[in-house]
Amino acid sequence: MAKVIMVQGTMSNAGKSLLTAGLCRIFKQDGYRVVPFKSQNMALNSFITEEGLEMGRAQVMQAEAAGVRPSVCMNPILLKPSSDVGSQVIVNGEVLGNMTAREYFAYKKQLIPDIMKAFGKLCAEYDIVVIEGAGSPAEINLKDDDIVNMGMAKMAKAPVLLVGDIDRGGVFAQLVGTVTLLEEDERAMVKGLIINKFRGDKSILDPGIRMLEERIGIPVVGVAPYLQIQLEDEDSLSERFSGNMEVAEIDIAVIRLPRIANFTDFDPFERIEGVSLRYVSSVSELKDPDMIILPGTKSTMDDLRFLRGNGLEAAIRKAAAAGKVIFGVCGGYQMLGETLADPQGVEGGGSMRGMELLPMDTVFAGEKTRTRVDGVFAPTKGILSELSGETLSGYEIHMGVTTLKEDVQSLTRVIDRGGTDLPDRMFGICGTEKDAGRISGECKTEMPEAQPQPERSAKADGAQRGNIYGTYIHGVFDRRNVAEAVVRALGRAKGLDVEKIAAVDYAAFKETQYDLLAGALREHLDMKRIYQILEEGL
Repeated sequence: MAKVIMVQGTMSNAGKSLLTAGLCRIFKQDGYRVVPFKSQNMALNSFITEEGLEMGRAQVMQAEAAGVRPSVCMNPILLKPSSDVGSQVIVNGEVLGNMTAREYFAYKKQLIPDIMKAFGKLCAEYDIVVIEGAGSPAEINLKDDDIVNMGMAKMAKAPVLLVGDIDRGGVFAQLVGTVTLLEEDERAMVKGLIINKFRGDKSILDPGIRMLEERIGIPVVGVAPYLQIQLEDEDSLSERFSGNMEVAEIDIAVIRLPRIANFTDFDPFERIEGVSLRYVSSVSELKDPDMIILPGTKSTMDDLRFLRGNGLEAAIRKAAAAGKVIFGVCGGYQMLGETLADPQGVEGGGSMRGMELLPMDTVFAGEKTRTRVDGVFAPTKGILSELSGETLSGYEIHMGVTTLKEDVQSLTRVIDRGGTDLPDRMFGICGTEKDAGRISGECKTEMPEAQPQPERSAKADGAQRGNIYGTYIHGVFDRRNVAEAVVRALGRAKGLDVEKIAAVDYAAFKETQYDLLAGALREHLDMKRIYQILEEGL
């Protein structure tokens, strides 16, 4: 049975996800079979597993750090906000339905069996499970029905490391206040404190650390520095959104939609010298980019209304008329069409005009498409003609069905390699059973008997016309050859020397970042003490 340890934080974005990933990589380096776990994640950045099931992107990143294949058992509950007061609820990788915050709060305890089946499966297969909390355990209005912080720690019998963010200021108040608001039995579960994102001379911090330990009687097991590690972020607190706005020789602007999803699709461009990747939310920030990307969104129609209301739609249409490359991904692709219709109320109902940059119509359907794909770019015209014949891989997550009209060609040819037509119960995943209107997870450890699979033929995806391109495929730029072809094409259109432009191997780059993260944490955390906490448990 696995040893367990849990990372909780004093607030959102305190660094829980990265610290969990770092511990996973350290334990892996030390020879253990380690796996991440988060019972409930709220994020618009999601991922489709090889089995066609949906999970939070942060646990995928942590699984990469641990050197294991992503599985929905690592994140049995995913909440994808669809409005300010409601979310799509995904259990064991499949959509359960949409709920308001109040409805989910009343319902969520019914999901404890799903959580514990997923957690139990991981404990049976691995040596160490590193659990991540969410938000803060001191949210006293939510404590009675907690399933992700101290409630999860109790169910898992996990000792807790509590992380505070010194970069935001008030870290001592964060840690003392959080511990003070815990119940006595919960305080006893907190075995170590970590001060995260520190810049400067640690010796100046030492007197405060001694006072902190004296006041609450819990040791500080490390002061982690502010790390310039380039790994995929999870949520809208990402520093990318408020980061570099300088324009490089080749400038790519991503429209920051209110409900932007899977913005990590564009990370590969950040690794290419001479390229600026900027997230913009107003006409004044847009400037004159070489390519404008409309990203995925959890609410296509509402976010298009946002663009229409603040003038960005008009600016994008003007850029398109001037010959700039416009590239839409998933929800952003849907916006580029002529009409959007929602007869089943998937996004609140109704219909609206699209941007009318591609001759196509989208109708939102009640069933979500979830699949991983491999494919190739079709003969591509316009500025991005260098994409022709380039191979790609990625995944689709969308509710809409898009129909192309005349005078438009598909952008890619793809083959599904995992989706909703696959068996639910597969090795390494949590299967599902719909029962009385809810989902009950059932994790199987054995490999099911091999069944002959029907041969899949390539299907058309996406659309292109002139300098306007769109696709449903997330991760379409992840392969080095694709990102490099895009940037070279943009540079050549400006008359730049593109021979020295080279993308990086994104997968290999991430591996170096996980090792850098682990190395920094080994240096600044008391790993001997953390191993002791892990071994002793509760």
